[in-house]
Amino acid sequence: MCRSVDVKQAVLAKNDDLAAALRADLADQGVAVVNLLSSPGSGKTELLGRVLAHAVATGVPAAALTADLATENDARRLARSGASVRQVLTDGLCHLEARQVRAHLEDWLPEDTEVLFVENVGNLVCPASYDLGETLRIVLMAVTEGEDKPLKYPTAFGSAHLVVLTKTDLAAPAGFDEDAFTANVRRVNPGVEIVRSCARTGDGVAAVLDRALAARDGAPQHHPPLAPHPHSHDHDDAHGDGAGHTHTHPHPASVPAS
Repeated sequence: MCRSVDVKQAVLAKNDDLAAALRADLADQGVAVVNLLSSPGSGKTELLGRVLAHAVATGVPAAALTADLATENDARRLARSGASVRQVLTDGLCHLEARQVRAHLEDWLPEDTEVLFVENVGNLVCPASYDLGETLRIVLMAVTEGEDKPLKYPTAFGSAHLVVLTKTDLAAPAGFDEDAFTANVRRVNPGVEIVRSCARTGDGVAAVLDRALAARDGAPQHHPPLAPHPHSHDHDDAHGDGAGHTHTHPHPASVPAS
């Protein structure tokens, strides 16, 4: 067990270094990265398509990387927005990593891009542990998924800078208890903003883009208890003394008893 944990920590530590370097490089170019996490079927792609179309209509230079295990269906859907889009096929990998993001940006990202949306693989487990060099992490959930989802996936929801509730037009038919959902989100991520959205009506589309632009402009952000990149680094190697990197990884959120 200890060996398994050591290997996992080493993999995450390497990813953290790559993500930190990518974040710094993109910040120098004036690019904010928005990492979108959700379960399959949350409506993430449809909402992102609306956000990209709104960005194009309002003159915001935005682009998107979309990840799936197979097919380029989502890239084709998102490209209808008029924004620049690239598909990432993970060939079975259940999450994106910083190295993959950098590799796909090197010969593709338009020079005038200010906001890059990264649609992660549909999964609330593995992606939560991987920093992609993002400026803003958004976790999305549909009303059809149940009010207790934040308690079942505390690491994902506990690392979010913003939570987006999708498919709100289905709340009544689904018997969704929004007050209970909000309370559960607050238990794992006190103070995080929750944006209500509906891709059909356009509700929440402008708000999501506004939050991305605020991140681009360096506005103060919410500090989640399991921040995507709270790791401390000691880079004394630059002075030739042989000291290594020190990384601190958060543990999964503990959920208070009812």
